[in-house]
This record gives sequence, structure tokens and C-alpha cells, in this order.
Amino acid sequence: MTCPICGKPVASDYRPFCSRRCADVDLGRWLTESYRIPATGEEDAEDTPPDDPAPKAH
Repeated sequence: MTCPICGKPVASDYRPFCSRRCADVDLGRWLTESYRIPATGEEDAEDTPPDDPAPKAH
């Protein structure tokens, strides 16, 4: 297995990375939103409120 950042062999202490530096580079990419998980259409629909909300019962 190789490090996904630099391609060097993996170190067991930092798996799946070869060093703390590469682990930190990866973390920085997540924190700056360089990596994103794409949303599907269904999940997007759940986050938006309906156009005509149902009337509240009194």
C-alpha cells in the first residue's frame, strides 16, 4: 500500500499515510474543502423546505 498524498510506502503509525506531514496535508485539504462528497438529488430535496407547508392543526 502506498501513501495517497506522495506515493511512498505506508508507515504503520500513520496509516494510510507515510508520515504525519502527509496526514496533515490530507486534513488540510478536508478543512479547506478541497475534498467534497457529492450530494445526490434526494438529499438536496430533504434540505429544502416544501413550497406549500401543510397547515398547522389548532
